Amino acid sequence: MGKRPYVALAFAVFFTCATHSALAQAVPAATEVRSPWAIGAGISGFNPDYGHGHLLGGTLWIDYTFTRVPSFLQGLSMELEARDLNYDRNAPGVSALRQDTAGGGLVYSWRHFVKLRPYAKLLAEYGNADYGLYVDRKGVLVPSKPGHDSRNFLGAGGGVEYLVTPRLWVRADYEYQSWPDFFKYTTPAGRLTPQGITVGAMYHFGSPRIH
Repeated sequence: MGKRPYVALAFAVFFTCATHSALAQAVPAATEVRSPWAIGAGISGFNPDYGHGHLLGGTLWIDYTFTRVPSFLQGLSMELEARDLNYDRNAPGVSALRQDTAGGGLVYSWRHFVKLRPYAKLLAEYGNADYGLYVDRKGVLVPSKPGHDSRNFLGAGGGVEYLVTPRLWVRADYEYQSWPDFFKYTTPAGRLTPQGITVGAMYHFGSPRIH
């Protein structure tokens, strides 16, 4: 699917951050992070901006929280994200469609509240889309041969996390994507703008907040 360079990059970033974590000095108890790593998963519902109203699938997150930063940057983390939207895509009368994406970027969480964390994110991603083309013949949409396209794109969004146990946070996440130069039949021309919501949970290896 053309993702090998991105997978290699993700692993390189992973081990770089792991080394940074091993060498980092302790931070004050009020903001200490025993382990900077967290992993999570969720169920996604997206409007793919092509074909029909929505796609369903799964999302995986891996987060690394930066611990040696100035106080005004506490709450900054790096996130790797992978999503596969491959369900509810073959409804009668609409195009077959699948979108899978992978990428990473920065997330900033506002840590003013004890159990509630709003956050914003900006990601650089790579996506694949499989779709069935439809040709308008005298007012009738006729299925044509299936297509495939891949793009680098940007994703932005945010959400909120809520603490349910010392290590487990539930998450509601919104993401907006901009796929450039897709193909000429999109509106606006050449661009897809998928967007959707993911509901899931994040498990932190070590309490993410020390009280």
